[in-house]
Amino acid sequence: MESVYIFDFICLTSAFLPFFSQVSILLAIELIWNLCEVLFIDAAPAGSLLLHLLDWVRLHKADVDEKAKDVLQSDSPAEHHNYWDVVVSYVLQGRLEEARQMLVKQATLQPASRNMYKLMDSLLSKMPFYNPGGTQTLTEFDVKWRNWHEEVDRYLKDNTFASNRHLELICKILVGDEDTLLEQKELLSTWYHFLVTRLLYSHPTVKPTDLHYYAQSCLTMFLDSRSVQEPLDSILLAAFEFDIYLVIKDCSIVLNNWWFVAHLTDLLDHCKLLQSHNLNFGSNMREFLLLEYASGLFTHHSLWQCAVDYFDHCPELGRACLELQIERVPLDTERKALKVLRICEERQMSEQVRSICKIMAMRALRNNRLGSALSWSIRAKDAAFATLISERFLQDYCAKGTFSDLDLIDNLGPAMLLSDRLTFLGKYREFHKLYGEKRFKEAAKLLLSLMTAKIAPRSFWMTLLTDALPLLEQKEVIFSADQTYELMYCLEELTSSLDTEEDVEQTKVELLRLSLARNLAMAIVKEGTVET
Repeated sequence: MESVYIFDFICLTSAFLPFFSQVSILLAIELIWNLCEVLFIDAAPAGSLLLHLLDWVRLHKADVDEKAKDVLQSDSPAEHHNYWDVVVSYVLQGRLEEARQMLVKQATLQPASRNMYKLMDSLLSKMPFYNPGGTQTLTEFDVKWRNWHEEVDRYLKDNTFASNRHLELICKILVGDEDTLLEQKELLSTWYHFLVTRLLYSHPTVKPTDLHYYAQSCLTMFLDSRSVQEPLDSILLAAFEFDIYLVIKDCSIVLNNWWFVAHLTDLLDHCKLLQSHNLNFGSNMREFLLLEYASGLFTHHSLWQCAVDYFDHCPELGRACLELQIERVPLDTERKALKVLRICEERQMSEQVRSICKIMAMRALRNNRLGSALSWSIRAKDAAFATLISERFLQDYCAKGTFSDLDLIDNLGPAMLLSDRLTFLGKYREFHKLYGEKRFKEAAKLLLSLMTAKIAPRSFWMTLLTDALPLLEQKEVIFSADQTYELMYCLEELTSSLDTEEDVEQTKVELLRLSLARNLAMAIVKEGTVET
């Protein structure tokens, strides 16, 4: 899921500060995020705090590993032009074991200085690091560290390493000499790396409450008078001051995007680190930022579906915002409409479901796709529109003599009860199926019921009576005498309103009367014979 969120963010950051690439933005975001985890979520106490900060710096200052790889793969690592840069970088990051391994290679090339290298190796190996899981208390660690620090300082003052400028440089770093550290700006590259290195060799038991003092002084010392403080520096300073709201505010302004602040605030809120902060929009800051981010996602052609999950996790205004946004999604294709519809149905958004179905039904009707239009109108439970489309189906049948979309009509099921006209359409199709299966008596009974129950529209009666003709002409009597009388009554009721000048209709009427009279006679004879 995280990879999806990062992809969302990349797509939405094209308008970020023009001098930053998207990769730089992501690196800055990761830097801030990891620092917030260290300071706000892990909330490490004195002693452990520095260990977390060291891991943070090492994670975001990994170029030394690339340099070390080049050095170690060379024919003579100790003579490589980047050899001492790698050693010093390891020391600056507190990676003393790796620094010792590198120094061994130099010691083998200088037998005369072997004792000096051996002494430096001893100092590096003896430097104490606090172990949160150990039995040693913070006070005991502090005493042990001070003893080690005094020993290193004593060797420095005795000029023990004066004959080797590289070892002397390392010794000055170990005692936390600020001028020496500032001379390594190129290797440190950032003020916050300088901060962590300075704390490591001068204040390893720094308390969280004192962190911002050191951060501010390191920033001032590291940047020269011509340097301008970057927005990232302000955000990191706010974090070192443990000002969560200022971090969120500055990130909102600088990043020009809601991705980072929305997810950071969500994480902090789940960790119970944000006090209730009521806003005019949303129940709290977390919901406000999630709503803003989700609203932005809805404008994207493919990421709008991700926004739905964000709205779902906003208990106060999430549903209301989703209802507003979902109506703005362009229904370009039927596939997309089905996606939107499924989202609405899963959340019982009945008004939106009806709206989508009506839009798609109208579009299908305009394109003369009656089956699709009927399907959408049934889904919308729109009786009036279903009636209109059913009329179109019947008109098409009268014009062509066949039904289109038979699969849909054959499988209407309970949906045919949505409107009388749809019920008639389904039952009329059922009549044709019975007739096709030569189940004539059942077909005749159904045909008659459509007329006598007034389900069939009056305009369609002549078609129904015409459909009765083949049944009336069967050798076997299909319609009983009573049924024949009912058909005669329907015919007379219909002819009373017909235009007598319509020759075609008059011909049909005469044929029907003749067939009905003949069928009535046969039915009476048959029924009389049975009774006898």
